[in-house]
Amino acid sequence: MKAIVESVFLKRLACAAALACLAACETVQTTQSGVVGVDRQQRMAVAAGALEQAATEQYSALIAKEKQKGTLNTNPAYVQRVRAIANRIVPQTVHFRPDARNWPWEVNVLTAPEVNAWCMPGGKIAVYTGLIEKLNATDDELAAVMGHEIAHALREHARERASEQMVASGALSVGAALLGLGDIGQKGAEFAYMGLVGLPNSRRHETEADRVGIELAARAGYNPQAAVTLWQKMGQLGGGEPIKFLSTHPTQSDRLSDLTAYSQRVMPLYQQARGSR
Repeated sequence: MKAIVESVFLKRLACAAALACLAACETVQTTQSGVVGVDRQQRMAVAAGALEQAATEQYSALIAKEKQKGTLNTNPAYVQRVRAIANRIVPQTVHFRPDARNWPWEVNVLTAPEVNAWCMPGGKIAVYTGLIEKLNATDDELAAVMGHEIAHALREHARERASEQMVASGALSVGAALLGLGDIGQKGAEFAYMGLVGLPNSRRHETEADRVGIELAARAGYNPQAAVTLWQKMGQLGGGEPIKFLSTHPTQSDRLSDLTAYSQRVMPLYQQARGSR
């Protein structure tokens, strides 16, 4: 009986430790909802300033390394295209968060075969030549990619993921120690956390970035339907798609369906932007 009581007590103590970690989080509204209606509140345990400073330092180090390798902005035409697109999209960020227009934005093109692009917290962007060349990407399709990556920064998804990992790691460590689970038990709990919480959140981040990004592109005068053709091209590159449950991205069919619907929703914004140019 005593053992049962102690077990129940320890489990409750572990739950209390987890709740204490969650209580340390701050609930924030990183962006306005926009026409696409992304209005989910987020819980943050990591300070925004700390993450932005780390991102700036990492970006500076990466750019310096690429410059030393001779792979930084080697194609002037690519650089001109990418920066021209960014110059049209960045002003539209005010529709989601007014402070973003004053971020220290920086855009560079890296010579590498990867079909990739990203935007760090605070507006530090990189586009890989592989994305432009392997997809034969149009300006509208590049705008879809860049809008998506900028949306991640606006929504502070990196900060949210870091906060989730901090809370989960702290709660799981305390809980495992209290319950006597040991390394194996804690690893099992970590895998359970990733499967039930971590990965679904990542898929949610991708969907949010798709929707916000498509609105940014439309407001900048880029055809939002290009997001659909972009992902169709992605699907044609080959490589087996992972099982949805274990993936951090939506399936191809889910993504195309969502992008098709939301491209129609923001089409009036695109038409208005084109009419005013």
